[in-house]
Amino acid sequence: MEKIFDNTQVAFSLKSDTELDRAYFLFKMIDSEPLVRIGTAVTNFAIKAHLPVEGLIRATVFDHFCGGVNENDCLTVVDKMFTKGVSSVLDYSVEGKEEEEQFDAALEMTLKTIEFAKERLAIPFAVFKPTGLGRFELYEKLGEKQTLSPAEQEEWNRVVARFDQVCSEAHKKDVALLIDGEESWMQDAADDLVTDMMRKYNKEKAIIFNTLQMYRWDRLDYLKGLHEVAKKEGFYIGMKLVRGAYMEKENKRAEEKGYVSPICVSKQATDDNYDAAVNYMLDHLETMSIFAGTHNELSSYKLLEMMAQKGIAKNDNRIWFGQLYGMSDNISYNLAENGYNVAKYLPFGPVKDVMPYLIRRAEENTSVAGQTSRELSMIKAERKRRKGK
Repeated sequence: MEKIFDNTQVAFSLKSDTELDRAYFLFKMIDSEPLVRIGTAVTNFAIKAHLPVEGLIRATVFDHFCGGVNENDCLTVVDKMFTKGVSSVLDYSVEGKEEEEQFDAALEMTLKTIEFAKERLAIPFAVFKPTGLGRFELYEKLGEKQTLSPAEQEEWNRVVARFDQVCSEAHKKDVALLIDGEESWMQDAADDLVTDMMRKYNKEKAIIFNTLQMYRWDRLDYLKGLHEVAKKEGFYIGMKLVRGAYMEKENKRAEEKGYVSPICVSKQATDDNYDAAVNYMLDHLETMSIFAGTHNELSSYKLLEMMAQKGIAKNDNRIWFGQLYGMSDNISYNLAENGYNVAKYLPFGPVKDVMPYLIRRAEENTSVAGQTSRELSMIKAERKRRKGK
């Protein structure tokens, strides 16, 4: 297959020389693990101590990986990317909140992004994290089949009500809704809840999407099991497929608590698992929609090949590719240039609230072999190309 992802001119067509230099500087830093750890510690300290670092963070790491501090702030980026055919998913990336009013605020923000998406062709999806709308420990307790106290049950009823409000709104406004995956020990309760939402709102097509983290060896079986349920009960399945972002945490907890790690034994096993899930979904496209969230070029090429073999149109609305803003532009922009559906996750929120997300991204980039060096080699190639003009 033609190597479309090597075209750096298309990949960085929206970046000025200055922005390209900034990207180079950032990935150079992320490439060095000790620097990431030091940078993370210093940034955390500076934010907690209320030192005036926001401006610096905003001008460097924040603006590279985020769309803005609020949803309106993102529109410049959204419109700019859409000129190249790349859509956006506005992702309110405020993490680790525990209070009821914070969950209600996240609910309001998610409803607002659905409204935003309804009005704009450039924003085909809305998104939220299960723990944005409810306490982690509550999901965990339910997942472990523990009995909730009356107060906890009331709290859980509120979580369910928030989910239902968001999903109902997405259904009413015909905006596809991605629900992110999180740690395995809270995921069972989230899965059950999202499946209930699919039952209710995916009767005509996939509006509600769950997330399958394919670095978990049990997820393909989960998908096949869900498919049986969906066939029996007559609803569509929407799935975002990703490899996963909590590997170190997952392995560590499994070791500490003495259970078998849910993570595949090797990177290769994860890759095979991911591709198998993609293949399975393509074979059942009449009742499934897929959001392939991946920065892996090989998996992306494989999906293109499968689509071609099965005679699926490049712009079939049941297949979307997704990458994170600030990463893998060579995949996103070249896919769009070649007529495929592509959306970038565009995180936004107040700088200090989004920092945990950004730090996780930096650490994840450091732990994914080859990701940063690939970014760097693409940026270097484009800088060289521009200088040679």
